[in-house]
Amino acid sequence: MPRFARHTAVVLTAILLGSAAPTAPRAERPKGSLVIVGGGSRDEALMRRFVELAGGPGHARIAVVPMASEEAEESGADLVKELDSLGADAFMFLVTREQADAPESVERLTAATGVWFGGGDQKRLTAVLGGTASLRAIHQRYEAGAVLGGTSAGAAIMSDSMITGDQTPPGDTTGYYGDEYPAIERRRIDVVPGLGFLHGAIVDQHFLKRERHNRLLSAVLERPSLIGVGIDESTAIEVSPDGRWRVLGESDVLVYDARKARVTLPGAPLLGATDVRVQLLPSGSTYDPAKGRATLPAR
Repeated sequence: MPRFARHTAVVLTAILLGSAAPTAPRAERPKGSLVIVGGGSRDEALMRRFVELAGGPGHARIAVVPMASEEAEESGADLVKELDSLGADAFMFLVTREQADAPESVERLTAATGVWFGGGDQKRLTAVLGGTASLRAIHQRYEAGAVLGGTSAGAAIMSDSMITGDQTPPGDTTGYYGDEYPAIERRRIDVVPGLGFLHGAIVDQHFLKRERHNRLLSAVLERPSLIGVGIDESTAIEVSPDGRWRVLGESDVLVYDARKARVTLPGAPLLGATDVRVQLLPSGSTYDPAKGRATLPAR
């Protein structure tokens, strides 16, 4: 096995043994908000909302976390520039896994009123941050009132359970390279621990644009306690401190709720279900995941 592959396997194994268990919801809700973007372009109004939740122009202090990208330094610099143009004081938080445990890295996060996770490959991001002191510090900032945002890979990492983009059997790369998910079936979609900010749900991104219905539905029916939230490009959900969601942006969010569905038994050869609740939520809609109820915009 190549040296890089061995190193990656060791890191991922450490994450799975250390912080891989889904984060249990705390008794008290965090005071912060989440802004989870489905990828693609982001209009200025959406990013202004993120800055506003971080304290507003002149007050927002935002850490940009770009490690999901192959070109992390370049993409991080672009995000810092974008947020600065909206009145925030943004800085790049680009660290290795070893550095993520260093006290000086944790110290850099203590004054952050917002954290933004960039796009790329979500597995790169969890491999660096999973189980580290920096991740614990980000959780503490969120609990204290900071806003966390992310796009594409930075959206996927938000939930306790994370879709990687890989498929089984091993060697099937159609999902990653071609966004082709030809079946709804068991043990097809690779799901691993995310960074644990959004509980009781699993996030998919680029959802309508890349036709990822089969992928998310497969993941949800194997884990019917989780609400599947498919967020389209140029679209976001804002998760408020009370746990309710609001749809922002230009397109739609699709919700799969199988919590009251009847699903074929785990050992059954075929995956089937009845009474799965599906809701299509355009911009301006709200959703209460605790009650499974949505409201549509008046317009």
